[in-house]
Amino acid sequence: MTNKPSKLPPQSQRRQPGREHLMHPEPDYRPRFPGSGRLKDKVALITGGDSGIGRACCVLFAREGADVAIVYLEEDKDAKATKDLVAKEGRRALLLKGDVGTQRFCKTAVQRCIDEFGHLDVVINNAAEQHTQDELIDIPPEQLKKTFETNVFGYFFITQAALPHLKEGSTIVNTTSVTAYRGSDHLIDYSATRGAIVSFTRSLAKSLVEKGIRVNGVAPGPIWTPLIPSSFSRKEVAKFGQNVPMGRPGQPYEVATCHLFLACAESSYMCGQVLHPNGGEIVNG
Repeated sequence: MTNKPSKLPPQSQRRQPGREHLMHPEPDYRPRFPGSGRLKDKVALITGGDSGIGRACCVLFAREGADVAIVYLEEDKDAKATKDLVAKEGRRALLLKGDVGTQRFCKTAVQRCIDEFGHLDVVINNAAEQHTQDELIDIPPEQLKKTFETNVFGYFFITQAALPHLKEGSTIVNTTSVTAYRGSDHLIDYSATRGAIVSFTRSLAKSLVEKGIRVNGVAPGPIWTPLIPSSFSRKEVAKFGQNVPMGRPGQPYEVATCHLFLACAESSYMCGQVLHPNGGEIVNG
């Protein structure tokens, strides 16, 4: 992947969640290296696993030996494609369709994962939504509520459901965002949820460390995922990622490696920390 400035073709999608198969170019999820068994015979549950960073995590984790429970909202075609990609890596995948903002679904999803695989070792909280508004007063209550339900409540609900099944050596990785650290004038509610996730990560890490369960986070910068064309205008998409030092948006595979590191034993002395794959922005977080 070059670090030279790059421009994306103008495009947009009319609704969230966006569809990966409609993007051009499609995001690059492909792992770059052979697996080395870092998650051999583990089970990972990944929310937002159908596309973007979630898909990249699913494929990379499968390459490293994990079976994967793929939680997604409604993007059946993308989810089926991700399941097939996991199978190509020689591992099993379970599709779990529903809204993580609903506690009942989260309980059901985790239980189905246990019923299918028998155990759960890694939780990747990753599902998210965002909606642009130029002014705080323009954010309607419905948008505010839904953004927090997906981005914050979903992390709480999935983790609450998973905790009884986790044991010493298990890991939880929460996807947050660079916007939690530098803010965003047109994604105020989204940025607020990402800040909440940073605090959630640090507090949960302290709560669970004595049980041998490590909790960490990943704060991506501008990454080419379905959230982008489904959130921004064609003109904004064409400029996406050009304002970071590397001059380009990142690809999902460049973020999933951070999730893998924090999910496996290589990061055994990291707890309550956040990694920053963000194209060179210095955020001191």
